[in-house]
Amino acid sequence: MSYALQVPSEYGYVLTVAASSIFINTLHVVLTVKARKASGLTYPTPYASKELADKDPKAYAFNCAQRAHANYTENLTPFLGALLISGLYYPTAAGAAGAAWVVGRFWYAIGYASNGPQGRTKGFALSSISDLALKVMAVIASVKLFPTA
Repeated sequence: MSYALQVPSEYGYVLTVAASSIFINTLHVVLTVKARKASGLTYPTPYASKELADKDPKAYAFNCAQRAHANYTENLTPFLGALLISGLYYPTAAGAAGAAWVVGRFWYAIGYASNGPQGRTKGFALSSISDLALKVMAVIASVKLFPTA
């Protein structure tokens, strides 16, 4: 059995959120490049050693910015999948939850890069709650696509 998939008229909310999430990567690049330059660490060094980070606050700040960026890239693909799938049946709710995720990830990036691990907690909480909502909606939307008897 095949489907002719039609997206809801409100699916533009979902696509707008998906497109806006990509700009969070740009923010991470700016934060990481700035911290790398301040630390004096050159490419291809991915992180400052623990010893260096323990004694040099600029190297520690670079590690925090780099780790925040890595965490974003780890979370982007599952977020986009959940957003795009959940939006098939719940476009407005998915758009709202997705927008909350984007705001949370912005908050996470700024907080982690400027205040270390403790600076990420509020952004993490917001993005985690919205991410869970999207994943639940994605499962429900997927089940609704099962063929009926």
